[in-house]
Amino acid sequence: MPDLSIPVSVRMAERFRGFLPIVVDVETGGFDAEHDALLEIAAVPLALDADGYMRLQPTVSTHVEPFPGANLDPRSLEITGIDPYNPLRGALAERSALDHIFHVVREAVREAGCQRAILVGHNAAFDLGFLNQAVRRTGHKRNPFHPFSCFDTVSFGGLAYGQTVLSKAVLAAGLSFDSREAHSAVYDAERTAELFCSVVNRWRQLELLEQAHSGLDVA
Repeated sequence: MPDLSIPVSVRMAERFRGFLPIVVDVETGGFDAEHDALLEIAAVPLALDADGYMRLQPTVSTHVEPFPGANLDPRSLEITGIDPYNPLRGALAERSALDHIFHVVREAVREAGCQRAILVGHNAAFDLGFLNQAVRRTGHKRNPFHPFSCFDTVSFGGLAYGQTVLSKAVLAAGLSFDSREAHSAVYDAERTAELFCSVVNRWRQLELLEQAHSGLDVA
């Protein structure tokens, strides 16, 4: 039984076995992580408030330049509405994009007292696959994310709300979803983060009810 006299804010390191959940969404030039371009990435760190409920922290994001020789599937670009070579995107080269995201993630991990970040995503293997391939291509040595473990809100949404499509799960959770904004890395990452927090916070409510029922002091 955890020591409930310790402030909740210092226990994030214990909540997920030393991992800090970071919600990630990527937009890409296709479905093949090895050959298709990574075009956008957004990450939302999470934190516990004083009552033990999970909250979103400020989002970090960037547009990404297609790596040399990257494939760009016109069907994917039609869905996302991304023009990869539009100079107004302000896109960064892959290595610089990873540095930009990873710096914020490492700071969040450090502040939470965690050992490593764990990726949270909707169909998380897709996002993690593109992230890992970008790390390999650039030879990045300071990837703060666990290389294969992740939390998938497809499963979380199915368990908690009976919905596996992001928009439907978000709406079932009583949150808002604007389909016109979908397929933006920032928008999808933030809606995914809200869904993840909704499920985790329902569990926290159950935990508090069980503690109250057992006559324990509640943190």
